Amino acid sequence: MEPIIVIVGPTGVGKTKLSVALAKILNAEIINGDSMQVYRGLDIGTAKVKKEEMEGIPHHLFDIVDVNDEYTVFDYQRDCRKKIEEITGRGKRVIIVGGTGLYIKAALFNYQFKEGTTNASFSEYSNEELLNEIRRYDPSCTIHVHNRRRLVRLLNKYQNAEPITSEGNQALYPALFIGLTMPREELYESIDARVLRMIQEGLLDEVKTYSQKEGALRALHTGIGYKEFFPYLEGKATLEEVIQEIQKNSRHYAKRQYTFFRHQLDVTWFEVDRDNFQKTIEEVITYIKK
Repeated sequence: MEPIIVIVGPTGVGKTKLSVALAKILNAEIINGDSMQVYRGLDIGTAKVKKEEMEGIPHHLFDIVDVNDEYTVFDYQRDCRKKIEEITGRGKRVIIVGGTGLYIKAALFNYQFKEGTTNASFSEYSNEELLNEIRRYDPSCTIHVHNRRRLVRLLNKYQNAEPITSEGNQALYPALFIGLTMPREELYESIDARVLRMIQEGLLDEVKTYSQKEGALRALHTGIGYKEFFPYLEGKATLEEVIQEIQKNSRHYAKRQYTFFRHQLDVTWFEVDRDNFQKTIEEVITYIKK
């Protein structure tokens, strides 16, 4: 089969725009690789692709579960692999686009999960939030707050009823990993501006709507752009403080995304030309066709 094209990178760097452009050129269909965009209704805070932005390209694994449903990396692994088989069976190429590295890696490599368990990266959490979650299970936890790897491993252990095994980095599909990047200052400016656009588009109303749905709090409490609103809804923070917190958490998340992609996947990086995105598209196409 033709290599799967995987487009990764930090939040707000242009992955969606590139994926649609490549899909038109390569006769491909797009699979979501973002853990929050599987939820119906969580559109603004996840920067979910809009119908008009799809430009007629089939998009898969967006809006597939209700926000109060449990959806794990095990579920994504199963669903993504099924979509890969369906798309390639139609003679089309596959493009996976998203920022949740663990989901992408679990789908494409020989990760073995037992149903009902998770092996989350908790990339949306700060180290302090990880430690606070662990202390709900074990108030005496003494792991240092800066030891992120141990914190992630322990929180997974507490949340899983069954152990999870990984067979390392054995790839199940041929794949090309395309990473988009830009200078840090530009990226942070882009992230901050995007958060302001989300507020203007009605993010607060989206949060209010789904925060009242029974069972929805787990998804909202883990998603950047959602969890920061709870102090505001409780009268403990101003809207301006919420905006600043979302911007800060989004910037920190972008740093963690870079770390994962650079250490876990064989990514070829392309610096985005914000003034001439077509140039970026052409550079990526040239690389793929080589």
